Amino acid sequence: MSELIATYLLHDEKYPEKKAEDIALGLTVGSWTNLPEIEQSQLRKHKGRVVSIEGLPSEKEDQSLIRIAYPTINFSNDLPAILTTVFGKLSLDGKIKLVDLQFDVGLKRLFPGPRFGITGLRETLNVYDRPLLMSIFKGVLGKDLTFLAEQLRKQALGGVDLVKDDEILFENELTPFEKRITLGKQVLQEVQDQTGHRTIYAVNLTGRTSGLKDKAKRAAEVGADLLLFNVFAYGLDVLQDLREDNEIGLPLMAHPAVSGAYTSSPDYGMSNSLLLGKLLRYAGADLSLFPSPYGTVALDKTSALSIARELTEDDLFKKSFPVPSAGIHPGLVPLLIRDFGIDSVINAGGGVHGHPDGARGGCKAFRQAIETNLKGKLLVEGAEENPELKKALKLWGNAEVTA
Repeated sequence: MSELIATYLLHDEKYPEKKAEDIALGLTVGSWTNLPEIEQSQLRKHKGRVVSIEGLPSEKEDQSLIRIAYPTINFSNDLPAILTTVFGKLSLDGKIKLVDLQFDVGLKRLFPGPRFGITGLRETLNVYDRPLLMSIFKGVLGKDLTFLAEQLRKQALGGVDLVKDDEILFENELTPFEKRITLGKQVLQEVQDQTGHRTIYAVNLTGRTSGLKDKAKRAAEVGADLLLFNVFAYGLDVLQDLREDNEIGLPLMAHPAVSGAYTSSPDYGMSNSLLLGKLLRYAGADLSLFPSPYGTVALDKTSALSIARELTEDDLFKKSFPVPSAGIHPGLVPLLIRDFGIDSVINAGGGVHGHPDGARGGCKAFRQAIETNLKGKLLVEGAEENPELKKALKLWGNAEVTA
């Protein structure tokens, strides 16, 4: 029988065996021992079962990992049904956190995974031997298309591979969605003609859910490179719907906005690895942004690495790019490469725009830091030959870790 196995972390639960059995029954058939034999026979294929119970050492409270198997016959083949089954009312029932979901192969094959993934995006950019570099539009609220175009040009001239909208840049009169795409494409083509380096632009797909697919199709028609999407404000199923529409056919970059409401508590919600890693990948994200362990909105290192692992481990699906973010500056490049490898995206906002030489200088400093580290040199060595990197290290400091 096909099953989905959910792993939960229980806190301060004195009788985890009883709690596990209550969950297995309560989220499936409701009760069991008091049912007549004929009903038990009819409902047996729908009954949840306790797979394992594991006590965890803790100084503060009793903790247990419990694993419960849910027959896939109980739910339709979509993430809303799955999440409601395994964690719907249970998410309201005290200190319990959904840590992982194990899909069997049959169920897993019903989800699309990334359309492009790491390999496809590398082919698009013709970059294979280093992490990708991404910068962010900053300070564009209240600014017009001329400002946006100039900012985009400077970042592209600095050698970034991707530029993304800020996640709070919504539809507005000064920088309309379609005009951002067409003007961005023109600017980036001019820079490519001038330098030979290709940069692609992630435009923020926003608006009412009912109009997203039509808007995304229009973006594809006017030449968008890829879409940024605030998936957790809309829902994973909306992301999957965008991924599966072949008339859209664009890479999808998932932003973690709102996800902290689901993941931040150690006692409640879902794990970062499940929400920002596995489920985003299954639903079709080509890139997943999440807080790095080092920046201004730091995530603990274990959690950050677990997200990256779920995005890149061997599976039925293409691999998605991990994008550790927030507070990234050139001096952190050695840590990023050491911990996330070259199959990742280095993403910076203030670390680009705050450079003394402006956005172009900031982007160049990042490229210089990447090149220096991958040569096995210390950043201070690279700084002697690269003035942009030298200025960045003087401003932000550095973490000297060789590749």
